[in-house]
Amino acid sequence: MFDFIVSKYNYWMYIVLMMIGFYAMIGKNNLVKKIIGMNIFQTAIILFFVSIACKKGGATLPIIKHAHGAEHAIKVSHYLNPLPHVLMLTAIVVMVATLGVAIAIIIKIYREYGTLEENEILRKLK
Repeated sequence: MFDFIVSKYNYWMYIVLMMIGFYAMIGKNNLVKKIIGMNIFQTAIILFFVSIACKKGGATLPIIKHAHGAEHAIKVSHYLNPLPHVLMLTAIVVMVATLGVAIAIIIKIYREYGTLEENEILRKLK
């Protein structure tokens, strides 16, 4: 059991990062801390997807040179799949855009209510 846990240490790190981010989003009352937790959570998911797209044993980029016709068989197991990495680049762009919008909303909330604590904002709304 210990060997299994040690051999999959990167997955355990992602789980820990996700739980830290989840705790910050759910357990904290400060809106900035919630946004930081959301970014930690998103980063853990991106790292997870990039790590599962990796192959051990000498896989290379899917750039095929001098493959003319059917006489050159292509072994798919020798190449990496670039799709998860490309999707995670898109996820990074979405993460940065979400962060920008969230910070803009937080600035507006702070100007309106004078605080970033969720309890005080809710009290002022009543």
